[in-house]
Amino acid sequence: MSEQTDLDAALGDLVLANRILANEGVIDAFGHISIRHPRRSDRYFLARSRSPELVERRDIMEFDLDNGPIDSRGRTMYSERPIHGSIYRARSDVAAVCHNHARSLIPFSITGSSIRPVWHVAGGIGAEVPIWDIRDEFGDTDLLVTTTALGDSLARKLGPHRVCLMRGHGAVVAAHDLKAAVFVSIYLMVNAAMIREARELGEVTYLTEGEIHLTEQMNFRARSQNRAWEYWVRRAGFTTSVND
Repeated sequence: MSEQTDLDAALGDLVLANRILANEGVIDAFGHISIRHPRRSDRYFLARSRSPELVERRDIMEFDLDNGPIDSRGRTMYSERPIHGSIYRARSDVAAVCHNHARSLIPFSITGSSIRPVWHVAGGIGAEVPIWDIRDEFGDTDLLVTTTALGDSLARKLGPHRVCLMRGHGAVVAAHDLKAAVFVSIYLMVNAAMIREARELGEVTYLTEGEIHLTEQMNFRARSQNRAWEYWVRRAGFTTSVND
């Protein structure tokens, strides 16, 4: 596969990721997902400002890690792209970032109640999910991450983890590839709903650190990722490629 063909495939998958996350209810009119440039670690790809369910290949834009567009062509950009640039700058291991407002996560972000995996397919969340409160450093704001200083603060709170909640706002997921970011984003949302349901019945039993480690290995295998990806792509009404 040529470098250009490889890049085209990656951008096609980014379009699919937008459609999948919208179809699964992780993101609605708002939220976004990006990938690091496969050949230039100092750049990333993110759609123009558009609801993810509507994103097409021509909407994908390229940015540097200071969140400047390489070729804007007059397109409106997401105001919260500093989330992406700051995390890519801070974490060389991260190749995909998702920011979402999944409703099941918000109660955890505003109560300090911890989210931990309770389900084997949610092990990729990790053993610890920090909560970032924008007010701690910046006082009263509109809660949006629209500057480098805000993005860097969020990236610091995320630290080495895969997931960070954002108080009264949503969450960010940072993963080693796009499929993993989609996988974790979906099961983070479902796991949060399961915790709330389980608490109504009694004391919750969470996965141990050993179980989390082993389920991470299982869920991030290529065959597990590809199986889930194919399923979600079909549910979103597509085949496994996007050519438009």
